[in-house]
Amino acid sequence: MAMYLTFHQEKCKGCGLCITVCPKKILALEEGTNIKGYRPASCTDVESCIGCASCAKICPDSIITIAKD
Repeated sequence: MAMYLTFHQEKCKGCGLCITVCPKKILALEEGTNIKGYRPASCTDVESCIGCASCAKICPDSIITIAKD
């Protein structure tokens, strides 16, 4: 089963809450900034994502989407 993890980086404020709840520790803030000037979060290893959706649940701006194939 394939996992699709998407971050709408142009809307991310870089709060880092998703990073704190990821059980696999595969989320991080990007080095560069988005259009709003924030360092958006992203997944560093999509293959290791277990699809728990903890990141999506805690995101205050609902910028994370997880879908299973």
